[in-house]
Amino acid sequence: MTVREPEEPPRGPTGLFADELLGLDPNDPETRAFAEHLTRMRGLPTASTVEGYLDGVGQFADSANRLRGHRRLMVTLVVLLLLAVVVGAVLATLGFVWSTLVGTALLGTPF
Repeated sequence: MTVREPEEPPRGPTGLFADELLGLDPNDPETRAFAEHLTRMRGLPTASTVEGYLDGVGQFADSANRLRGHRRLMVTLVVLLLLAVVVGAVLATLGFVWSTLVGTALLGTPF
């Protein structure tokens, strides 16, 4: 009967990003942050679902919260422009609905 020696654990990183993290300490917080960054960058987007859209908005918000200076200002302007478009669309819809209701009430025709 032969005696097997216990297998030595693999040296270096393992998993999806083993090539990118080769030579880095897997217990280092910066290495872990880099691995998380790579995971986010290579994550397959599921934009065809509501959850995918919300995940994209969450990633945008996380990225915007990390920004400083003029980039944060630009993100704020983009968000304000998007909100202005949404408010304009809601007001246009409410105006259309109101004019339809008032017009039918004045003309006396049923819905």
